[in-house]
Amino acid sequence: MKSQKKSPANEQAESPALSHAWLFGLLLVAVTLVAYGPAWHGGFIWDDDEYVTENPLLTAPDGLRRIWFSLDSPSQYFPLTYTTFYMERGLWGLNPTGYHWVNLLLHAANALLVWRVLARLRVPGAWLAVAVFALHPVQVESVAWITERKNVLMGFFFLLTLWGWIRFIDEITGRRWRFYVLALVFYALALSAKTTACTLPAALLLILWLEKMSINWRRLAQVAPFVAMGIGMGLVTVWWERHHIGTQGKLFAIGPLERVLIASRAVWFYAGKLLWPANLTFSYPRWTISASDPRAYGWVLATAALGVAIWRARRWAGRSVEVAAAFFAATLSPVLGFIMLYTFLYSFVADHYQYLACIGPIALAVAGMKIGLGRIAAGKPILEPVLCAALLMTLGALTWKQCGMYASDKTLWQTTLRRNPNSWMAHVNLGNLLLQKGKVDEAIAHYKNALQISPDSAQAHDNLGNALLQEGKTDEAIAHLQKALQIKPGFAQGHLVLGNALLQEGKADEAIAHFQKALQINPDNADARISLGNVLFQKGNVAEAITHYKKALQIRPGDAQAHNNLGNALLQEGKVDEAIAHFQQVLEINPGYGKTHSNLGNALLQKGNMGGAIAQYQKALQLKAAEPSVQNNLAWVLATCPEAALRDGNKAVELARQANALTGGENPIILHTLAAACAEAGRFSEAVETAQRALHLAGEQSNTVLAGQLQIEMKLYQAGSPYHLPAQTH
Repeated sequence: MKSQKKSPANEQAESPALSHAWLFGLLLVAVTLVAYGPAWHGGFIWDDDEYVTENPLLTAPDGLRRIWFSLDSPSQYFPLTYTTFYMERGLWGLNPTGYHWVNLLLHAANALLVWRVLARLRVPGAWLAVAVFALHPVQVESVAWITERKNVLMGFFFLLTLWGWIRFIDEITGRRWRFYVLALVFYALALSAKTTACTLPAALLLILWLEKMSINWRRLAQVAPFVAMGIGMGLVTVWWERHHIGTQGKLFAIGPLERVLIASRAVWFYAGKLLWPANLTFSYPRWTISASDPRAYGWVLATAALGVAIWRARRWAGRSVEVAAAFFAATLSPVLGFIMLYTFLYSFVADHYQYLACIGPIALAVAGMKIGLGRIAAGKPILEPVLCAALLMTLGALTWKQCGMYASDKTLWQTTLRRNPNSWMAHVNLGNLLLQKGKVDEAIAHYKNALQISPDSAQAHDNLGNALLQEGKTDEAIAHLQKALQIKPGFAQGHLVLGNALLQEGKADEAIAHFQKALQINPDNADARISLGNVLFQKGNVAEAITHYKKALQIRPGDAQAHNNLGNALLQEGKVDEAIAHFQQVLEINPGYGKTHSNLGNALLQKGNMGGAIAQYQKALQLKAAEPSVQNNLAWVLATCPEAALRDGNKAVELARQANALTGGENPIILHTLAAACAEAGRFSEAVETAQRALHLAGEQSNTVLAGQLQIEMKLYQAGSPYHLPAQTH
């Protein structure tokens, strides 16, 4: 990788011929796209819901403003990344293919930019280095995981900044300062995509050092704006992690010495995965680091020894080795453990952390290989291309295979557990998938495995509590939910689930307190809004419930449950037209939502649209045949409709009898309907007898309104006349 100053003429001669450059670029892109074939149609995984599928900022009318100028982002402050998701949500909605292709094309573009940067720095074998960068399987996590858009997008502008800087420091470049301005703009965009771009000023100085340019006060002044921007955004991220995401507590109370031990081991881990990319996984085992363990210092000593060796190697290798090593360490520095990240709960290392950092070691290794092959393969022109082709084919095959684990949530967590059986995170997330499919017992087993591995996992306690609730084990569930909140008091989801558990126990006021606490922590928690609205509705606070349902729909406009519950609340308030509009929206989202067909039937009945009500009740019964309330409502309309053409006494009797049987024959409302149905069918003696039984039960329940209505209707039945609703005038 040794760099030497050359004349422009020589530089042009040694660079790929212009007529062939575009061909190599197209070939590189094509090979990269093929190697990532399994990722083309991958699904959403893990926190893609937080970033894309359930991110309210992507659908809110003021979403773009909040992305850039509020604290509402669900993760760190990545406004440019969220802006790309906002645009794509409008283009292809929730089809993951579009998001995957954008990631993949950004990665291919980054490979081309790496090529231009290395070629401009006259690195031997730049074409091979960039091919290794594009095809190395450690890059799969950054490309095949939609959330890591922030990584490939940041990389794109990071590399553009380096390109602009190289053009700026080249004395023969015309109008050099425009490239400096461009570099500043690109750097601002890189930082707004992902804050780890804050390490870029070190790369600018390393380029000066590699090019043997003086790093004087003038150069430092030119680098200073980049440093200021990087520090500023870095401080924002540190604050965000600690106070907005919650990177605090005993799991993060790691002393300075332990952090050095973590960092030294992490550097060797990343280098090892580059050299031998075996057993790559989504979540690696979390190391136990202790300053009192002498073995932990082996990595520090090895790092120090390597540093000495690199310094001594400069005598014969020039500055290339130290520049590659320094770039690797500096670019990794924000994620080595000196600063605690939330993801360190799971593991201290991750493949996507070295997406850009790997350029240094790859370029150095390829340059050394290129020089070595040039000597070994002298007189054997076929040897070098054969070996290079074998290397790239191997890397491409490994990348293809690695992409497979990102096909879906299921493949991701199953593969993770095969490669890291002690990943409590994988157990929790696989349990979540099983719970969604109704496999509660299997889900509980995974949650318990997670707690055996990590007893202090608030997430595992919370999810286990939720699963136990579904099993009807409320007391046991509440114990786990309370444990989750002891570990993590600011866990909004924990308050939500505990509130639901308390509600099942009939403790509505305690449940309301937890729902309100969840909303204090996260006002944009749509589920908490809906749950709070539900309990307020049950307590008769209909107006307040409506407020929460509406706020939930501002956060998540396509939430069918919120539309349905809001419709019911509006119906109770007498706002029938508004209620109908919300029920219709539910059925646009989910035509198979049987309860909403029934609710819409109720609303249409209030409007006097008997035919429409009948159609909706019939549709509800098709979707959920054994529903007594729907059978009763349909029977009532068929028996009492003022329009003779719509009445069907015999069908009404059949439906009312079914509803009566399902409810045990002791419901006076259903018996009221059955009496009306019998009268419409001409069975007046049966109608009178049924009405008398309904009247007796209504009296026992102190339902004076129903009792009065039954007495009126019985007189009709005794006189041989059915009861019909009065015709409504419009």
